[in-house]
Amino acid sequence: MGSSPSYPGDLVIRPFATLDEYEACAAFQEEIWGVGFTERVSAAILHVANRIGGLAAGAFGEDGVLHGFVFGLTGLEGGELVHWSDMLAVRSGLRDRGLGTRLKHYQREVLLARGVRRMRWTFDPLQSRNAFVNFAKLGITTGEYVRNMYGETGSPLHRGVGTDRLVALWEMDSDRVKGRVSGEGAHPGPSDLSDLPAALSARIGAGHPGPGKPVLDLDEPALTLAIPADIHEIIFDDTDLAVRWREATRDAFLHYFSRGYRATELVPWGGVSLYLLER
Repeated sequence: MGSSPSYPGDLVIRPFATLDEYEACAAFQEEIWGVGFTERVSAAILHVANRIGGLAAGAFGEDGVLHGFVFGLTGLEGGELVHWSDMLAVRSGLRDRGLGTRLKHYQREVLLARGVRRMRWTFDPLQSRNAFVNFAKLGITTGEYVRNMYGETGSPLHRGVGTDRLVALWEMDSDRVKGRVSGEGAHPGPSDLSDLPAALSARIGAGHPGPGKPVLDLDEPALTLAIPADIHEIIFDDTDLAVRWREATRDAFLHYFSRGYRATELVPWGGVSLYLLER
């Protein structure tokens, strides 16, 4: 496959242009999510997406090797053009080095140039690292929780805990998003959330943190909701505990979203992370 570039800035992000590149993206999905991944998007569909207003683009090294990609479709929602970002993946050796954020920035620039102002995608509410990027770096908000959205995918990343998802809303030309994307917009830290009531707290002790019991009778304008800092370790070490986290967070999100709250931030705090819910 060739060697990885020295840093993500070496990579060029552009739409796929040849059949070999589309096929490389289809194969890349199984590299990331496992052989036989049931949600795999074929080379043909990736190609069609680029013909009809969607976006399938890769991050390529100088040697032409694919190191990451983003894929989505554009359609109408309530009469408004909306882009649904279906997949984004980065090769393991380049994670946590800004390439995923670069791919989102590229996607935003392309869609804004086409007149699309809103983008949506899904993410696992228990995946703290991904959620932090979505809120703090990109400026999303969300008030929609979907239970087991994709069913059983066959991916080891999902084993035992299902595919519950939050649906991100990225208002790409809003002041909030402009501030986060430019790095000038401030996001809260732990001290900003320390005095807020907890819709779900974490039990900290020896071993992995566990979920408390959801508190479903709060009425304050802002609340916190805890998740573990690393659900992957819990999934592989203690699937039952991972399932308890899924059930507790699901109950809290569904309840407070139904009462008009939205998740607006995700703040890391030691062994846990805290969602900020605002009404």
